[in-house]
Amino acid sequence: MFTPKYPPQDTAPPATAPAPTVHTPAPVQPSAPAPVPAAAVSNRPTVQLTPGSALALAAGGGAVVLVVGAVLVSMLLAIAITATSVAVCAVVLRSLLNAERKY
Repeated sequence: MFTPKYPPQDTAPPATAPAPTVHTPAPVQPSAPAPVPAAAVSNRPTVQLTPGSALALAAGGGAVVLVVGAVLVSMLLAIAITATSVAVCAVVLRSLLNAERKY
């Protein structure tokens, strides 16, 4: 069950190496200009920013920064208010317990 199952051996005859071919270079003509390779065409759409779209993108980024900043500041303020109220409750409870011990 856990032993590997290998496919059967290939029964094709072994490939022979191709015979070497003799290459004779063509005569070089210095007057012919070299062809310029064409630029590769990309299938991805290009993004072209106009001044209006760049301004909208900057305004959107600024709005995101302001909203995230406001959320973070409000969370920090909520934590500070909670900590202050817990500290006041602790002082009140301590004073009540100390007053009860005196009587």
